Amino acid sequence: MHILVLNAGSSSLKFALDRGADAPRWRGEIEPLFQNPRFRAGDGRNHHEAELPPTAGHREAVDFLLDWLEAEGLAADLAAAGHRVVHGGPDLNRPARVDEALLDRLHRLEPLAPLHLPHNLAAIEALRDRHPALPQVACFDTAFHRDMPWEERVYALPLEWYEQGVQRYGFHGLSYEYIASVLPQYLGAQADGRVVVAHLGHGASLCALHRRRSRATTMGFTPLDGVPMATRPGQLDPGIVPWLLRRPGMDLEGIETLLNRRSGLLGLSGISGDMRELLASEEPAARRAVDCFVYRVARAVASLAGALGGIDALVFTGGIGEHAPAIRAAVAQRLAWLGLRLDAEANQAGAARISTEDSPLSAWRIATDEEAVIIRHTRDILHHRETDR
Repeated sequence: MHILVLNAGSSSLKFALDRGADAPRWRGEIEPLFQNPRFRAGDGRNHHEAELPPTAGHREAVDFLLDWLEAEGLAADLAAAGHRVVHGGPDLNRPARVDEALLDRLHRLEPLAPLHLPHNLAAIEALRDRHPALPQVACFDTAFHRDMPWEERVYALPLEWYEQGVQRYGFHGLSYEYIASVLPQYLGAQADGRVVVAHLGHGASLCALHRRRSRATTMGFTPLDGVPMATRPGQLDPGIVPWLLRRPGMDLEGIETLLNRRSGLLGLSGISGDMRELLASEEPAARRAVDCFVYRVARAVASLAGALGGIDALVFTGGIGEHAPAIRAAVAQRLAWLGLRLDAEANQAGAARISTEDSPLSAWRIATDEEAVIIRHTRDILHHRETDR
């Protein structure tokens, strides 16, 4: 029973094909969409690459992927598709089978995650049009944070707005769910202690775990909040928005573009939102952008430690967290006051434990696997559907 996983971003379609425990998982992506996209896929032994039409978007990407799966003989046993869906709003707090009613609800949530949700839904609808009988499951990044305390979820606004859905949701939940599931393999009994996970990538957030459940997180109502990201600013004084609205030539659409696509590391450096390019650059502006990112991440760790009443372990994950030892080292240096002692050799080598054995605060590098979480949820929903018959 093969499960297809789709993760549609603004300019990419990432996918995985799970064929069960005895077969390697195919992984790949089609990017950059609309700008001469290329298809790349591999399963550890085989590798495929191809070019798509220059202006191909999400629908064409899904069609190309399905054609390729059929040509490779990988589509015959396709049982379902699972999707990463960034926002589930106040009510969608567990994976759900996709139907027209669910799609209608999700379309109404698009303003909460304009960089992500429209593209998540475009992939679902393209697959539905091609294979209308194929079960599809939506897995929500917000669901993992559903049990955060009320004081973490609420904004200090009139409560009527909370009741209408203006609340802190948190994101990257599929990543945090995976990390929480594997913590015992790394931390042993300490896994149920006070753990801060830093998911650092193009989008970045941090989450405070206790007993492997979310207690606090840096993102809020939308994925704009928290630490600076590739093109998003992170924490922002809300008074900036009406100030911007009064500036000549600015309107709501311009502000949304500024906050979603022109801020963060790109805005600070004027060079790039890609941490790899900034670390390789000798430009002072690149260095300042990196320093700001490190400072805000370390500051967020301290804040979340306060929410937990202390901290026992720090976990780095995500593209930057897993692959940028310089960032891990710089964050660790700023957290030395918490007792963190970094093992420089282990950190540079990308080991799992990157703190010294005698460090009061342990630090770890753990690769996330959102696909595994989506696959598990999709299989569970299919299994329940079969047993309910």
